[in-house]
Amino acid sequence: MNAAANPNPAMPAVITALYEKFGESSFVRQHTAEHMPTLWVGRDKAMSVLRYLRDEHRPRYEMLLDLTAIDERMRIHREGQPDSDFTVVYHPTSFSGNCDIRIKVALKMGDLNMPTAIPLWSSANWQERECWDLFGIVFTGHPNLSRILCPPTWKGHALRKDHPARATEMDPYRMSDEIQDREQQAMLFKPEEWGLARKSENSEFMFLNFGPNHPAAHGVIRFALQLDGENVLDVVPDVGYHHRGAEKMAERQTWHTFIPYTDRIDYLGGVMNNLPYVMAVEKMAGIVVPKRVEVIRVMLAEFFRICSHLLFYGTWAVDLGQLSPLFYCFVDREKAFNIIESITGARMHPGWFRIGGVAQDLPKGWDKLIREFVDYFPARLAEYDKMVMANSVIRQRTRGVGVIDTANAFDWAMTGPGLRATGLEWDYRKQRPYSGYENFEFEVPIGVNGDCYDRAAVRVEEMRQSCRIIKQCLENMPEGPYKAEHPLTTPPIKEKSKLDIETLINHFLSVSWGPVMDPTEVTMTIEATKGLNMYYMVNDGGIGSYRTRIRTPSFIHIQAIPYLSRGLMLADFTAVVATTDFVMADVDR
Repeated sequence: MNAAANPNPAMPAVITALYEKFGESSFVRQHTAEHMPTLWVGRDKAMSVLRYLRDEHRPRYEMLLDLTAIDERMRIHREGQPDSDFTVVYHPTSFSGNCDIRIKVALKMGDLNMPTAIPLWSSANWQERECWDLFGIVFTGHPNLSRILCPPTWKGHALRKDHPARATEMDPYRMSDEIQDREQQAMLFKPEEWGLARKSENSEFMFLNFGPNHPAAHGVIRFALQLDGENVLDVVPDVGYHHRGAEKMAERQTWHTFIPYTDRIDYLGGVMNNLPYVMAVEKMAGIVVPKRVEVIRVMLAEFFRICSHLLFYGTWAVDLGQLSPLFYCFVDREKAFNIIESITGARMHPGWFRIGGVAQDLPKGWDKLIREFVDYFPARLAEYDKMVMANSVIRQRTRGVGVIDTANAFDWAMTGPGLRATGLEWDYRKQRPYSGYENFEFEVPIGVNGDCYDRAAVRVEEMRQSCRIIKQCLENMPEGPYKAEHPLTTPPIKEKSKLDIETLINHFLSVSWGPVMDPTEVTMTIEATKGLNMYYMVNDGGIGSYRTRIRTPSFIHIQAIPYLSRGLMLADFTAVVATTDFVMADVDR
């Protein structure tokens, strides 16, 4: 067992400021594994505290990075925390101050109500809908508190602890004609429920279903567009078709056995999905990985960034009417996948990172294909620039389309290339380096106009920088073990399982159960392919997570599509959807 959190870290300035503003008695302070300032506050003061953090505190907390909840009713280890059946957790973040804070509000079962935070941050809309959908917490003042991930006919709240986690715990599902008719009826789009008028004084509006089976929808998603002729008046995104309950599955798996599930979140990000999860567990367990592990992880993560951006690049061009770039991009993507497969044994979903290291060391001759790729790829990107980015039709169809500035990007919690396209030079790998990124030289590409063209241009330049990082990994790969020697590394180094029966038993238990750590909470965030990917995990001292929150950029970004699309032509809508660059498994989880 390890000491999960320092009980007496220095008082963060933001806590001192909040004590002075609202009184120390208004808060209960909680210590967590990563030492993020964490305060409990009463429901009556929660919005005032959040408003102060957004508007008055210096530095300002410009963005609500996440909002989620915890069902506390089966939790054992809550020493020093207020009595709570359900907890609402707010995660404001400051880009100007490069810092975070966690604000928690305790609720009792008979009174699951919170005021909405939408007047403070527009991004709270979907996050609050998700909390109501999965936990049953009512946000008073919300304009449309309805199901978002579960079907509209769903009964109950799936992330409550009393809701079954496996199909074997439920009655067999049967789709009768009556049920099918009811489900189809529930899917009908009713504009009035979304505050949309059917007509104006001068014209009758048309409502167009774009998806859920449309090639330019980029996945199983439906957009209901309100049109006045060819003009987009409003858009209602309809998500949840791909929801598989990843956060629920995390509660039934052990720390180790959940790793492959993470690959299937942003399924274009591969092992990059493993990274924040295993680093969060390592933080709780007190595991420090060897330098070789850090560099291997960075190298594989940047290969998957290239693979993801290549898919974006090709399909974005197709959405704008240019077919040939897709085939070029897929040729290069295959080259990258061949390298990934030669190292990990798999292509899109290797599930290759481990708690304390990676699955195995680099194979003999691992550097040959990588050296060929980093020598070849920059020139290839230059060809793409002539073919796509310099194409006059592409420029005309994307410049000045879907414009957003930095302030509104903060309001909609936009991160990653979408935020950097507004001109903000902010990259987690630079501002808060993890896995040794502080040892690499690379630039942070930014845009100027925050439009569709800039969002694409940022991703293109990011591929060049990823190639640059991979080349540094190639030239500066440290020697050393591929796993930490820490006793909670999971699974332990296999060679050590053959020494005697005790080490074999230890290996068996580590694989079956994984590490067991002191109860704590931890947040780990990385700069993923599409923006900030965050794992917030509650450990109750068991062999797996009590609560796993997966904050994905795609879910957050889709709700900004109506803002980006209003007033555009219908033909421009596909450019906005494409440069939002979402993955539906990343949206729905």
